[in-house]
Amino acid sequence: MNFLLLFFALPVATILLAIVLQKILCSPILVAITFFAIYLIVTFAIFDETFLVFAIVYTILAYITAAIVRFLRRFFRCQNNNNCDDDDNDSCNNDSCNNCDNDLCNNNGGNNNNCNCEKICNCLRESSMFGSRGRRCGR
Repeated sequence: MNFLLLFFALPVATILLAIVLQKILCSPILVAITFFAIYLIVTFAIFDETFLVFAIVYTILAYITAAIVRFLRRFFRCQNNNNCDDDDNDSCNNDSCNNCDNDLCNNNGGNNNNCNCEKICNCLRESSMFGSRGRRCGR
């Protein structure tokens, strides 16, 4: 087997395609399953059984990449517009500071200036890593 293909081309292609598939499928597990299915077919169609180890490693790489992309997209989405997207009002409401446990937020009557960190945490908790509660992940 060509070592440049195994250690450079396929990992880079896996990372790039995992980013694209995460955007389309919205699930790191589905991205990993898709990559494993493709690499399993490639293992027995083109390579031999020794490529199966690389297929498992590339599948793990695809899952980690998709999970990082999902986390980063949600993190940046939750920071935009004081944690509320203009087109996704059900994700984080404007009154989320009223539910703060932080004393600074409660003493200021829900003033948004002191609640940004808490709102980010609430928004990230709402859009958990393993489920989007029926919302589109492309937002």
